[in-house]
Amino acid sequence: MAPTADVIIIGAGISGLAAGCYAQMNGYRSQIFEASDLPGGLCSGRSHQGYSFDGGLHYVFGTGPGQPFYSLWQELGAVPGLEFVNQTEFMQIRGPQGDVLRVHSQPDQLEAHLLALAPEDAKLIEGFCKGVRKFKEFDLSMLQQKPKSLMTAADWARLGKQVLPFMGVLGKWSQLSLRDLAGQAKNPFLRAAMPHMFAWPDVPVMVGMSLLAYLDNGNAGFPVGGAIAFSRAIEQRYLALGGEIHYSAPVERVLVEHDQAVGIRLENQAEYQADRVISACDGRRTIFDLLEGEYINRRIEKLYDGHLPLHSQFQVLLGVDMDFSQQPPWVTHLLEEPIAIAGQDHFEIGVKHYGFAPSLAPPGKSVVSLMLTTHYRDWQSRYGNGIPSRDAEILIDRMEAFYPGLRAATECMDVTTPLSLEKATGNWQGASSGWLLTKDTLPLMIKGVPKRLPGLGNFYMVSQWTEPGGSVPIVALSGRNMIAEICREDGRTFTATVPG
Repeated sequence: MAPTADVIIIGAGISGLAAGCYAQMNGYRSQIFEASDLPGGLCSGRSHQGYSFDGGLHYVFGTGPGQPFYSLWQELGAVPGLEFVNQTEFMQIRGPQGDVLRVHSQPDQLEAHLLALAPEDAKLIEGFCKGVRKFKEFDLSMLQQKPKSLMTAADWARLGKQVLPFMGVLGKWSQLSLRDLAGQAKNPFLRAAMPHMFAWPDVPVMVGMSLLAYLDNGNAGFPVGGAIAFSRAIEQRYLALGGEIHYSAPVERVLVEHDQAVGIRLENQAEYQADRVISACDGRRTIFDLLEGEYINRRIEKLYDGHLPLHSQFQVLLGVDMDFSQQPPWVTHLLEEPIAIAGQDHFEIGVKHYGFAPSLAPPGKSVVSLMLTTHYRDWQSRYGNGIPSRDAEILIDRMEAFYPGLRAATECMDVTTPLSLEKATGNWQGASSGWLLTKDTLPLMIKGVPKRLPGLGNFYMVSQWTEPGGSVPIVALSGRNMIAEICREDGRTFTATVPG
């Protein structure tokens, strides 16, 4: 069978769509095969009774003209066509005694609020806000704009010169987690609330600082229409470039001849051949299922032996006949009495609504997300493949104390566990961002994860599993950089264009 494409891409998530777009821009005929019936992977959504349930996207770096990552989204057709909402308050953390920590994106406003809340921690607060101000000048994209294999001595010298002014803050705040920082606080409420400022306590402080800095710069907006609108925009860019997507087409095997990838076989046994294959889906499934574990080494085995941290959630998405638009968009409630979910006690519940993007719900109504950080093993041992409806009811009942009438106003509901997310998206153990970015895994992100497998030619990997910590622009750059490397292999000059 003659090749039907120059490049076959497995997965129409953001990294797969990006790889497809840049393949088309550089003259390669590409086809994408996606198991789902929608683009976006984790960056997607579903409609229920007029509500758009969107649980996987909180913000997108690169939405501010002239800001870092903006040119990436220009090339991929996501800006300026989409409208983005920028928020001035990222989150609130509310204590059981009525204390409230407001995570303002503007560092002066944040500093004034925190000093009023905990004047005894002035030195800690001033140091943190000083770091946020410094990161307003930091271009995170400069660390990812070019594949390391293509970096010349001049490139490394230029990068070193760009990073040099930030070495102090990078060195200090990359080795300290939010949990570590909170442990230095004297004020009891600040010590309890600070670990939850950016949704997980073990995130390096520099990551949270970068987020606040980008929010304040107007460079971390949420797309009106939600994640699916964002993914659709990139899908349309790919199709306009001449690419082809096969939806509801799960891949069963990567075809290999003489240790060279030559195509794929779908679960319906249809086979497609290509000169190259790029996997933009779950890393573990790619290596151990699609390739049956035949192309590994000790380093790859260790990456997937379960010792690295993952971030997974229990999430209950509600369509409610209530107007949440005057509520803070994201609140973490610290509980005096724990709530038992999947057999484990939890002392905090995240509540997010999307009233700031009103297109996601009918007028006067709201989409509300109830979130708990959880572990895959708890659900696996307790439920197997069952649906934990009782846990969802328990969570809604507890939220009645904070949002009276919530249960009666609920018109539809969607429940996601690590098990169901793994089944729906293929992401190992329901991980929402590949390996969790912590101060311990940060060196892994900098060093990088193998994007080729030992002994296998014409095969490449992109996605959140090759870019620890994930994030939407980083996985898009993963696809972009892989096509740049393929161009180098073929002696072509890599080209990136902007539509129109």
